[in-house]
Amino acid sequence: MTTKFRGIFGNKKPVIAMVHIGALPGSPLHDATRGLDGLLDGVVKDLDALQKAGVDAIMFGNENDRPYEFAVDTASTATMAYLIGRVRDRIKVPFGVNVLWDPMSSVALAAATGAAFVREIFTGTYASDMGPWTPDAGKAMRYRDRLHRQDLALLYNVSAEFAYSLDQRSLADRARSAVFSSIPDAILVSGQITGEAAKMADLEAVKKVLPDTPVLANTGVKHATIADVMRIADGCIVGSSLKVDGNTWNAVDPDRAAEFMRLARQARGE
Repeated sequence: MTTKFRGIFGNKKPVIAMVHIGALPGSPLHDATRGLDGLLDGVVKDLDALQKAGVDAIMFGNENDRPYEFAVDTASTATMAYLIGRVRDRIKVPFGVNVLWDPMSSVALAAATGAAFVREIFTGTYASDMGPWTPDAGKAMRYRDRLHRQDLALLYNVSAEFAYSLDQRSLADRARSAVFSSIPDAILVSGQITGEAAKMADLEAVKKVLPDTPVLANTGVKHATIADVMRIADGCIVGSSLKVDGNTWNAVDPDRAAEFMRLARQARGE
């Protein structure tokens, strides 16, 4: 297991919970009448509910900035930095960031806020809803180092949502190749869209070829499946299952979050 991953999460299989920030300035769904105060209110409520539920880490993301971009509006990244800065003293667990789908902006946001980790699509070639998708891991990693954040853990999602890989190697082979060529701190396995589960067979195949690299389920982990996921994976990232009615776009449901963590702890033998 990578030194950075263990340094952030210890030896446990972490549950990383999403704080889905509302649509940001510059994005079509942004609600200008609620403004920054409305965005901040949503972040505070979700953050407090997740931490009270006992999650192991938090990740701030801009899932509401649909349609997504590969080169994110500067206003979005700046506003995310502002919001995280406003709640920085409330954060009691390790936190990460994800600016969809822009590795450079994600790294910049992490450097500005002191985040411990970043999730992104760093490698591969895809046909996607947003057009041709060709991220550059080397550029992102060199940018991280130029910003003097060599300590920043990079979590590589190797099965991009809203996209089809043009690389016809198996997912396991692509994951193994990414670890060899790009030195990720963890590999993430996803379903086809936000809230849709990764196939258990995919998790098993990737973990089998990467026994020494953390492999996490990135989407669609539910109360009914957390035990099976933790049996295979080294942790998970969860958002939709913790929301009111299990709906990605709703606020965090404190009761659902608490029950999810009870089941996660049980699956970890705690």
